Amino acid sequence: MPTTLSQSDLPGLELIHRGKVRDVYALPGNRLLMVATDRLSAFDSVLPNPIPGKGEMLCQISNFWFEKTQHLIPNHLTGEDVASVLPAGVDVALYAKRAVITKRLKPVPVEAIARGYIIGSGWKDYQATGAICGITLPPGLQQAEQLPEPIFTPSTKAAVGDHDENVSFDAVVAAVGEEMANAVRDATLKIYQFAAEYAATRGIIIADTKFEFGTDEDGTLYIMDEMLTPDSSRFWPAETYKVGTSPDSYDKQFVRDYLLNVAHWNKEPPAPSVPDDVIAGTAAKYAEALDKLAGIRVD
Repeated sequence: MPTTLSQSDLPGLELIHRGKVRDVYALPGNRLLMVATDRLSAFDSVLPNPIPGKGEMLCQISNFWFEKTQHLIPNHLTGEDVASVLPAGVDVALYAKRAVITKRLKPVPVEAIARGYIIGSGWKDYQATGAICGITLPPGLQQAEQLPEPIFTPSTKAAVGDHDENVSFDAVVAAVGEEMANAVRDATLKIYQFAAEYAATRGIIIADTKFEFGTDEDGTLYIMDEMLTPDSSRFWPAETYKVGTSPDSYDKQFVRDYLLNVAHWNKEPPAPSVPDDVIAGTAAKYAEALDKLAGIRVD
């Protein structure tokens, strides 16, 4: 059965970051312990209700993709057993499927976003300007339409409670240098193309996704944090996809729709509570994505 964990508690380990979803602890040997909790973020705010088992599902989807794409780019996983670093007395089963030991990397300060379809903030920007992140697109595109080719549309990395902001590629160059900006863009589009082609064979459209990258002491670029999960991507079932609509999805859009259409929330913290049926429906969406993409079924 899936476990539920809203916030990790690991006495004796140094907590260095508690994010919207992940708790990160320092380990000896320039390593980290990353714990995917069951917290859910929507509109850059953490909801008060956990989604039982969500962290386990996120971690397993990420691990699946990290392994599947390691021929494209190295990732931060060390492959070590999580149980070997947990403090005495901690329930190993609570962390076994939701935590990983990783290399400690220097984050590249940009949200690396690939879009293959026009939706979300990209659709809004296109309606207003005909472009996304400074990239001019053909006129007459409809909502959820596939783009002529995938595009790299970076954004700033926001702190908890703040909102990410779409930026131009020139802004990324200014922040990290031309060589790193090119490397991040190329890796983002290469991974997206590979993943989108694979997902299509499983009946899933990956409309867009965001990645995070980091570098080691030698300057080698790694993909890190999470990868191609329902929290970082829009997954659409191919069988019901239709241009000109906001397609059904396997991601947290289930919660977003509730917050937009029912809760009448102004998108500022604190976020409202979410009903049990929305929580259950969201968990089911995550489980379906895990099964369809990775062939892993939740017990």
